[in-house]
Amino acid sequence: MLINSSDYFTVLDDIKTRIKTAQYKAVLGANRELMELYWNIGQIIIANTKYGAKFIENLSRDILLEFPEIQGFSVRNLKYMHKFAEVYPDFQKVQQGVALLPWRNNLTLMSKVKDETERQWYIAQNFENGWNNAVLTHHIETKLYQRQAIAEKATNYDKQLPSPFSELAEETLKNPYVFDFIEKRNGIIEREIERELVANIAKTIMELGTGFAFVGNQYHIDVSGKDYYIDLLFYNTKLRCYVVIELKNTEFKPEYAGKLNFYLSAIDDMLKHETDNPSIGIVLCKTRDKLTAEYALKDINKPIGVSEYALSDFVPAELIDTLPSAEDIEKRIKLEFGVDGGGDE
Repeated sequence: MLINSSDYFTVLDDIKTRIKTAQYKAVLGANRELMELYWNIGQIIIANTKYGAKFIENLSRDILLEFPEIQGFSVRNLKYMHKFAEVYPDFQKVQQGVALLPWRNNLTLMSKVKDETERQWYIAQNFENGWNNAVLTHHIETKLYQRQAIAEKATNYDKQLPSPFSELAEETLKNPYVFDFIEKRNGIIEREIERELVANIAKTIMELGTGFAFVGNQYHIDVSGKDYYIDLLFYNTKLRCYVVIELKNTEFKPEYAGKLNFYLSAIDDMLKHETDNPSIGIVLCKTRDKLTAEYALKDINKPIGVSEYALSDFVPAELIDTLPSAEDIEKRIKLEFGVDGGGDE
């Protein structure tokens, strides 16, 4: 269907006016104004789709002629605006949610998350935590919604923590945790995984979640003259509490909860400030039976969660058929038998 020239120029002038208005409100375009502009242009395109594919091409050409100094009005981006307005037909929802996010993040959400409930969860998390597009993409690709929002969790947080702190602690827990920067290989031991987590602490903290600050690994505590070493100790500024992590490269065993309960008692006594919330613990295991974990936590008096973790399956092709060197074997023996440092096994 051919568009009447007067109708076309009316549409073009409407878009030009909207662009100029947005420029006046903010020279470079405040994000909210830009998102609302893109949504409005998308709505105009939807209302004029009867004019065919050339309509968007003509719009792109003529907008760029009028505004040669600005970007964002390519044919491809105008098609994204069309989709943006289709995906979010309610302007109020746009104002309250996606208008607060950068355009690239919105494109990622539209292309990678089809379920509306899941998408709204990512929108809320993105706004709250200030994720850039790379972080948002990482969380979507590692299925954070499935691992954090709707995962079956094994904790006693609801019994050992006051509300709403218990709900906040529960929300931070994931199952499984994905440490995709650590290569999964036969014979890898806990201390090796721990050292990789510490060596890549920025990635570790990104996976643990917002507010985590690293305190130390193999953190030494003295109880009645005996030495004990906590695998990983963090402080969470959002929860305002210490977080003690026990790392086990095995299936979960009930005795792990008892050991972590002991550590939490010590941390609460030695480090916790009177303004801090109770310390919480997480047992990270290779595998976990939910019912076994629930029984193990039932009569524990400290807040503990039990989760699995996953490592990367990626192995470089040139390394698949190679054997560990003598140096690697010696290092692993030293790590496993504690020759190089503390351990309380």
